[in-house]
Amino acid sequence: MTSGPNRNSNPPAQLPSPPAVATNPFPFAGLSPAQVAAARAAHGGNTLEGRAQGGFWKALRGVVIEPMFLLLVAAASIYFALGELNEAFFMLGAIVLISAISLYQEGRSRRALEALQQFTRPQARAIRSNEVVELPSDEIVQGDLVVVQEGELVPADGQVIHANDFSVVESILTGEAFPVPKEVSEEKPGRVYRGTQAVGGLAVVRVTAVGAATEIGRIGRSLATIEEGGSPLERQIQRFVRHMAFVGAAFFLIVWGLNYLHSRDWLDSLLKGLTLAMSILPEEIPVAFTTFMALGAWRMMRASVLVKQARTVETLGAATVICTDKTGTITENRMELVALQLRADPQRADQGVPLSPAEWNTPAAQQLITTAMWASEPVPFDPMETALHQAYDRGTTHDQRPAYRMVHEYPLGGKPPMMTHVFANDAGERIIAAKGAPEAILACSDLSTAERADVLQQVETLAAQGYRLLAVAQASWQGEAWPAEQQQFPFHYLGLVAFHDPPKANMAEVFQRFTEAGIRSVIITGDNPVTATAIARQVHFPISGAPVNGDDLQAMDEAQLAATVQRHNLFTRMFPEAKLRVVKALKAQGEVVAMTGDGVNDGPALKAAHIGIAMGRRGSELAKEAAALVLLDDDLGRLVEAVAQGRRIYGNLKKAIRYIISIHIPIILTVSLPLLLGWRFPNIFTPVHVIFLELLMGPTCSIAYESEPAEPGIMRCRPRRLELTFLSWTELRTSVAQGLAITVGTLGCYQLAVHQGHGEAMTRTLVFVALVVANIALTLVNRSFEHSVLSTLRYHNPLLRGILALTVGVLLALLYVPLFRDFFQLASPAAGPLALATTIGLASVLWYEGVKAWGRG
Repeated sequence: MTSGPNRNSNPPAQLPSPPAVATNPFPFAGLSPAQVAAARAAHGGNTLEGRAQGGFWKALRGVVIEPMFLLLVAAASIYFALGELNEAFFMLGAIVLISAISLYQEGRSRRALEALQQFTRPQARAIRSNEVVELPSDEIVQGDLVVVQEGELVPADGQVIHANDFSVVESILTGEAFPVPKEVSEEKPGRVYRGTQAVGGLAVVRVTAVGAATEIGRIGRSLATIEEGGSPLERQIQRFVRHMAFVGAAFFLIVWGLNYLHSRDWLDSLLKGLTLAMSILPEEIPVAFTTFMALGAWRMMRASVLVKQARTVETLGAATVICTDKTGTITENRMELVALQLRADPQRADQGVPLSPAEWNTPAAQQLITTAMWASEPVPFDPMETALHQAYDRGTTHDQRPAYRMVHEYPLGGKPPMMTHVFANDAGERIIAAKGAPEAILACSDLSTAERADVLQQVETLAAQGYRLLAVAQASWQGEAWPAEQQQFPFHYLGLVAFHDPPKANMAEVFQRFTEAGIRSVIITGDNPVTATAIARQVHFPISGAPVNGDDLQAMDEAQLAATVQRHNLFTRMFPEAKLRVVKALKAQGEVVAMTGDGVNDGPALKAAHIGIAMGRRGSELAKEAAALVLLDDDLGRLVEAVAQGRRIYGNLKKAIRYIISIHIPIILTVSLPLLLGWRFPNIFTPVHVIFLELLMGPTCSIAYESEPAEPGIMRCRPRRLELTFLSWTELRTSVAQGLAITVGTLGCYQLAVHQGHGEAMTRTLVFVALVVANIALTLVNRSFEHSVLSTLRYHNPLLRGILALTVGVLLALLYVPLFRDFFQLASPAAGPLALATTIGLASVLWYEGVKAWGRG
């Protein structure tokens, strides 16, 4: 009903880069700079061996084995064999140019991904020269003393030399996903291993192995050879290109055979078959996909959204549900101790009235603060515990902490949770302090039924103001045999401490923008329903249904759960298993789920969601490891921008691939139909013409379209269906219709030229002009499948304008510069035929503007 010490959802703020220095609260000095250098020289760094990336040479190898490269080499070889040296050298030039474009695109993608990897370098904290320094974990050396706390990954193998309620999950090594306590003990030394997850407490670890010498490093040598599978869309693109390659091979054999039957010249026939094969192979599609995903991730990184895997970009625009934590996501995670509610005492005049900070100078108030401080970790890392230590520091004139040591502790546990610490001094005096969720403390304290009802009413009143609450109690105990469970202590209830975590200023706008984008928002928090409801109302969150409690949710069967997650969007008192169940239930209903979180208890849900999103500053290393995205500045508003970017990137990729398919169809049919139908000029295009068209298409699809801005209203559309890709027939039929219309135009231009008595060169010229003009018009028309070409001309995209201007200039050079004209076997048309071919090319594409106008209604 109220907020307990939700340490999992409130990790400490990370120190910013560059590495920061903090005061050392531990009794260890750590290594000196000279010792660090000596250790690195003797044992190496803490870098694991990864899969070799290959860089330029791997990219070059990929280009060389591409089918298009092999076709170009074959065509060049045939030209040399036929003695047509000009064409042969042109093909060699085309090989160099196309390879250079491919390498340029691969280089841009590789550099973008390398920049992302730099941002994903995990951080660690080490004690050096008596200071706590934050640094990249790969700079840790053997002998370092590293500080590891809840929510972080252990950076290296080592020995625990100091621990506060410290436990880790070693599933990465053992496969067993339960916490393993690690203590400082001579009988059973607490050893920890790199990559394991700290899920409770804090420890100082002396590093005993780094890099490849760690346990995970040994395993990593075999893991480095395992290739990751592609995304569904990536695999679909690969299948499509592979199928087209088979189609190209079949048509190649048909065209080769028919030409050989007519000419009995096997080399010339082979060349014409290669021409058709080049026109069929859509090798631009996988290049465009890789480029769009990598550069999209890089653009998001510049907007403070780190995409850990570029393939996540394709999913972002399809998100239908955003599940968000409250603390640190909706709120600032800036815990301030703002009020105390003391236990009722007839001798005091403040009965039932919360005390503001100005009223904390009474003995009863100081006792409440002091006991809450003793119930916190001695080296606090939770924001609420830090606030309690600070309040104790401000109110005390005699710090008792140095005189006491912890002799026994009961870690945070139970539902709802509580924790208990036992301290003693040299005189044998003891302090037994507990804090936790009010329900937990009330259940084991000395209050009467009426008093408990009064406290619960106080809890309701404070929680309704958005405060997070902890109850505090103390106990006495004789003897050394401690109770098996903390609830067995005879606790004396002292009161409530109230913390204020203000909501972020932009949250109302963020939720409004999600709603406008057709994305449903869900709050999943460990907080109590009253506090969560109060914060939700403060940010104008559209609450649907009553808050659902985690325990109630776990008791539901699958049918009840499915109905609940449809009708309700505020889930409170949630624990890891319950969060995970909500995410899985939403996914089972076909929702594309994005889940935000920053703590250890968010890890399973982040991993299960389609898009796990961690906080970059306050997020635990465990959350960031499980997530697919990291909001570097902890601003949920960045997620709105990321969704918009995801929709822009996917939309532009769809435009590029539709363009590729549409323009390939007329090239294929213009090359093949005159031959198959026995027309007057059966071989209207040669490999030279096809390669020229390929050179036009490559930059257009993978450079110009990638730079397209988002279309107006992109965030007022409903999310696309994840299973519906642009390679389905529903999407492809537009491309096929556009391609066939262009084919009708080019072949109609062919027949018109023949009918007017033009020779082969002029016929080829008019068909070539019509096709190039159609390519330019298609590029412009396909910038939007909703808005008119007149409106898209106002889009700011200098790259696209430059490519189209260059295309027009090169086309005119091919028509009217004799050297180029003769090489391409073209003619210089007069104004009339040129205008006619241009008109046909434009008309074969601009008809789609009518379709768009009809769709706009």
